[in-house]
Amino acid sequence: MALVSLLPMISIDAAPAAFASRPLFEPIAGLLARFGSRPLPGVDELNRLLDEVAPAATSGSDRTIRFVVPHEDDPAYEERIFATGEVPTRPEDWHDFFNAMAWCVWPRTKATCNALHLAQIAARREAGLPGRGSCRDALTQFDECGIVVVSASPEIPALLAAHRWEEAFWERRGELQATTRFLVFGHGTWDQLRQPFFGLCAKAIYRGVDADWLALSPDEQQVEADRWLAQHLTEQLEDLSPRRLLPLPLLGVPGVTVDNAEREYYRDVRQFRPLREPSLKPRSSAPHDGSGRVRATRTRP
Repeated sequence: MALVSLLPMISIDAAPAAFASRPLFEPIAGLLARFGSRPLPGVDELNRLLDEVAPAATSGSDRTIRFVVPHEDDPAYEERIFATGEVPTRPEDWHDFFNAMAWCVWPRTKATCNALHLAQIAARREAGLPGRGSCRDALTQFDECGIVVVSASPEIPALLAAHRWEEAFWERRGELQATTRFLVFGHGTWDQLRQPFFGLCAKAIYRGVDADWLALSPDEQQVEADRWLAQHLTEQLEDLSPRRLLPLPLLGVPGVTVDNAEREYYRDVRQFRPLREPSLKPRSSAPHDGSGRVRATRTRP
């Protein structure tokens, strides 16, 4: 895979703090800044961090979350988390480290995903259905590479969902930067962003908000977004499938790579592919017609 231009370059073996100022790491930037040297923190340090920043974090069955070193004979991943609250976390593993970071900043949504997984397992078992099903596939995909695109502009999400990349990312760049936040949920995406490659994509859920939401502090935005996303996934469960998660080329987000400082960058259809069929409009609990706008409430992080 071809790597992209980053300035300044960061070593793949850098400490977590090196990524704290990078675009798309914003939800966990404050946590990453705490880890200024390698090796990566072990499970004891991660548990102390979770106790500090998300002491109420639980599994889908309200078991207190604890990061533990995995063993070969461990039960199935989601079932273990649901039953015990234990999250298998491999030592010195970036992927699992970022999963722990996700539990710290998206605790409600992570618990909801765990509960939905187990509910789907039980439902399919009772119905005698084989396999995982599209709902669980979507939950797993979003857990790995999901992103919530929150915007106070009704046009920007629509343009992105329609694959009108050049118009959204370049022609309306100022509006996008002023009105839109890209909140990564997927821990696999954070791992990939350590050394982004050509064509790197996330799976997006779009959300419209009132402009007041943008006035919240970053911590308040994150807490509110976590609450919203947990509810959204629960409410949309019957329609949840991988097709409902829309592709978003992450290297188009301003600042992720120096390459996207030129218009021509967005004309490379190998990465910024046009829409081949009519797209669904981004689903949002916050219509922009004044009758149901999300009113941001200030919450304590």
